[in-house]
Amino acid sequence: MLDKIIESCKYVANNSKSVKINETNLDKFIEKIDKIETEHWLGFSPYNLLDLPTETIINFLLVYESIDFSFWGNPKWTINTENGKEDGSIALLYAILKYVKERNTTDFSNITKDEFEELLKGNIEIPLFEERYNIIRNVSKIVNEKMNGNFYTFIKDVTLDTELFKIIVKYFPNFKDERIYNNKKIYFYKLAQLLTSDILHIRERKENIRVDYSHLVGCSDYKIPQVMRGLGILEYSDKLSNIIDNKKEIKVNSEYEVEIRANMLVAIDLIKKKLENRVCAIDINDYIWSQGRNKTIELKPYHLTRNINY
Repeated sequence: MLDKIIESCKYVANNSKSVKINETNLDKFIEKIDKIETEHWLGFSPYNLLDLPTETIINFLLVYESIDFSFWGNPKWTINTENGKEDGSIALLYAILKYVKERNTTDFSNITKDEFEELLKGNIEIPLFEERYNIIRNVSKIVNEKMNGNFYTFIKDVTLDTELFKIIVKYFPNFKDERIYNNKKIYFYKLAQLLTSDILHIRERKENIRVDYSHLVGCSDYKIPQVMRGLGILEYSDKLSNIIDNKKEIKVNSEYEVEIRANMLVAIDLIKKKLENRVCAIDINDYIWSQGRNKTIELKPYHLTRNINY
């Protein structure tokens, strides 16, 4: 499946009408990189996540990342935490982690809608509330019914990304992330790759074991294309630029959305090849994502697509 992702995205890149990769600017970006070195985001241990046992962390990541998508809005969904106000992914992490710590469980199969609403209570209702509620309950039900109630023990002998990724997409249908472009199926699987990467990084760090995440191709979202556009690596047509810069919504599975996401992954693949495969794609992915905090890069708005994949 991971091979299918990059193959299908190359088809999109070769036929794109509104998004292009500027290889000259891509080469300039590579020249400025002495070495790609970035701390994995969980290494910062948001809200003391890494203090928990590895088993709890992995089981938490499964339910959390199954609903870690689509937070944009005006106003943006925001909650109060012990560190002040948080929004987006970190707000969701705080809320789910708080529940896990207070209840001493990562099982959400029996959470009521009222309980889930209270858990995610903020300034506004979180976007796609119903979808998140159904997904988190279903994920826990699958773990209970097919994995003897413990995702970690089910996958604890798996240290290769291709095998772990295959298990995730086989058992959990919510991670399906496919589009249609020119009547061809295009594969992305952003959250399944993110979960695979995070599990392996955590186990490498906490359990001091050897893992392999070198086959992952990248997590196609909204932030990395935004950074790539700021770097001049991705170029948009005037029409698409106008839509994005005026913060107009782009429909899921539209030509625009597929071309943005696909070209992003092909650009990462190009960088990897130009670096002679010395750096794996997921580390390039994470490095570019981290550049979203680089104040020297002028960032325009990111594309807005309401969906359950990113």
